[in-house]
Amino acid sequence: MKNTKAILEVPGKMVIKDALMPEPKDDEILMKVEYVGICGSDVHGFESGPFIPPKDPKQEIGLGHECAGNVVKVGKNVKDFKVGDRVNIEPGVPCGHCKFCREGHYNICPDVDFMATQPNYRGALTNYLCHPASYTYKLPDNMSTMEGALVEPASVGIHAAMTANVRPGQKIVILGAGCIGLMTLQACRVLGATQIVVVDVLEKRLELAKQLGVLEVINGKKEETVKRCHEILGDWGADVVFETAGTQITARQTPEIVMRGGKIMIVGTIPGATPIDFLSINREVCIQTVFRYANRYPVAIDAISSGRFDVKSMVTNVYDYQDVQKAFDESVNCKAEIIKSVIKIY
Repeated sequence: MKNTKAILEVPGKMVIKDALMPEPKDDEILMKVEYVGICGSDVHGFESGPFIPPKDPKQEIGLGHECAGNVVKVGKNVKDFKVGDRVNIEPGVPCGHCKFCREGHYNICPDVDFMATQPNYRGALTNYLCHPASYTYKLPDNMSTMEGALVEPASVGIHAAMTANVRPGQKIVILGAGCIGLMTLQACRVLGATQIVVVDVLEKRLELAKQLGVLEVINGKKEETVKRCHEILGDWGADVVFETAGTQITARQTPEIVMRGGKIMIVGTIPGATPIDFLSINREVCIQTVFRYANRYPVAIDAISSGRFDVKSMVTNVYDYQDVQKAFDESVNCKAEIIKSVIKIY
């Protein structure tokens, strides 16, 4: 078996190079990677380098953390997996013993080892990788490994919706219809919400939102977002507003859309300082940030395998591993056309 890996040589340039074949530790599995999704954080890393640059300027930078494939070897202590199992992995491995891990919030563990970030910056764009069995999941027979790779972004949307306690009868606004916004939309629908308004500035994304099932869509370039939200949902506004676009503009709109006693869920990664007029939300509005997910993979896998959550419709572009440079170039230059790209490794 031969292993290679795609690394970021410099911002804007990916190269594929030979790599050592990893050997699983006692509690790890060795996975042959089949599909890797391109996340917005990967695109940012490709353009500008990692959010947090490594201390050592010679550190290799890998990209990709949404992946699935087949087990080809297991460590001696692994009992729940065998060679041939189709699996995906949860890319963040927490320390397991800090306050946050003990309380079940392992996604905010300060020492989490998350793929393609510090401390080791190892990415999923490789033929083979090792991972702890405790953060590895079997895929049902009716789920493809491409769907398995998309469990990761689906879990972000599910975590946001479940953390917001979305339920039937609520009025929902989702600002941003990129991959995470559409995953959040589907999660809200799985939880029973039907009065959902989705806002974006790209028609292709809004068209997919319509197909996935919404009350109404708003093109923020052509319509006044806040005004239209109130026209659709009523004067009080929305019970829950999800900011998934990751912009200061949409973040500033959230207090004007949420109703008294409602919730603002900040899912997107918003750069810089965003002023908030707290006087406009001093009627017991809750503002909560959302960071990745915890304990959501089993929920996401069940939702997808049952047919209630459609991740395949999100995939607009599939690239061969050898075309990794093209995949990232187009992710940067064709944002209006791409909703979700995946790279086929095998």
